[in-house]
Amino acid sequence: MTRASQVLLPGFVGTTLPGWLEARLRDGLAGVCLFGDNVVDREQLRALTAAITAANPNALIAIDEEGGDVSRLYQATGSPFPGNALLGRIDDLDYTASVATAVGHELRAVGVNLNFAPDVDINSNADNPVIGIRSFGADPGLVAAHSAAWVAAHEATGVAVSAKHFPGHGDTAQDSHLALPVVDLPLAALRARELLPFEASVAAGASTVMSSHILLPQLDADNPATFSRRILDDLLRRDLGFDGVIVSDALDMVGASGEIGIPEAAVRAIAAGCDLLCIGTENTDAQLADIESALDAAVADGRLDGARLADAAARNIALALRLAVAPAAQPADPRFPLDRSIAAFALAPGVSVSSERTVVAIDTAANIAVGDSPWGPSVDARLAEGDPLPEVRGQLVIVGKNNHRHAWVRSLIDDARRAHAGTVVVDMGWPDTGRRYADVATFGASRHVSEALAAWLEGKTP
Repeated sequence: MTRASQVLLPGFVGTTLPGWLEARLRDGLAGVCLFGDNVVDREQLRALTAAITAANPNALIAIDEEGGDVSRLYQATGSPFPGNALLGRIDDLDYTASVATAVGHELRAVGVNLNFAPDVDINSNADNPVIGIRSFGADPGLVAAHSAAWVAAHEATGVAVSAKHFPGHGDTAQDSHLALPVVDLPLAALRARELLPFEASVAAGASTVMSSHILLPQLDADNPATFSRRILDDLLRRDLGFDGVIVSDALDMVGASGEIGIPEAAVRAIAAGCDLLCIGTENTDAQLADIESALDAAVADGRLDGARLADAAARNIALALRLAVAPAAQPADPRFPLDRSIAAFALAPGVSVSSERTVVAIDTAANIAVGDSPWGPSVDARLAEGDPLPEVRGQLVIVGKNNHRHAWVRSLIDDARRAHAGTVVVDMGWPDTGRRYADVATFGASRHVSEALAAWLEGKTP
């Protein structure tokens, strides 16, 4: 076993534990990250996490379960939780805490001990392609308050959280899965806005904080946050006082390894202050061997301080040992009232829906973080780019996500409004600032929100 194995958190293909991964866990691998493709049902997931723990009792078993559109437990069916943006609009801290508690208990029950949630970014850019409804909102104070409530309640269940994406991914118009976004703000502006939810999350007891693959040239002109000692060591450790585990966002993302490859990205991330490296979704034994070799070689040639690698490993082990004595799982009830969510919808003045209507959903490319998950109410037709509207009987209702960000969707809506008077447009993503393409904004598209929208369409109101 090398120290290198104790900082790696790979994903894998399949719904049972591969032999190569079991061997690495027995040899001290830090843990694994589970994704939707690894999950069939609760029984299968409990068996999988039990096998991981049997191989390494101190394994960190991580998942992305944000409690809204981003769900791995419910990727096949849609999540039963309201989601952050809607929680921010409801603005009841106790209610937000109840959602976080339910999420935590559900994860404890299936053997997961680390949740890559909550997203505490401030969605200050309505054109943000990757954050949007994953954020509690655009107001720094509100986002900070709900972040703290979510973190404290979730940590109390014995499942560690990861406040993300430090130092703030909300003011971007690019997706770091696909590019390297730039946030060209001075430190003073970050302190007044982006950093507030992270400060609140740290104060509320966040066990881990996840770095972002974004470039902040006024702090570090050369390195994205995941590779920046100025951002991770000086800003997060020293200025914010965070002493927990710093997790890298997935290193297979273009914003991290697009030009340098994953092994080199791993070396730079550990050197900058990351402790636990999220590698990706479909990693292999050979890939992990290459990453470990790169880390060991960097220590040998002096590019990476061996003490820094040892410190990272020690932080991961300490977290795993603490989580191993967490309280027992409690029953979780993921049912939340539809009327509270309906009351938080944003409706244009005078909007109403007829009992005779044709409901059409618009399918655009899924957000990579969200993945392929069902969304929306029952509809008469689903349209992709280039598809014509079906025959319309009664009132036309168009349901989409982030309507304003897609030129073809805007054109379709404009044409439909001209052809069909009284057309109602629903946006289940983050609407445009003027809400030109959102007569109704639901601020989420989880199964819970979809059921709330269906109830509203049937005339049910709070």
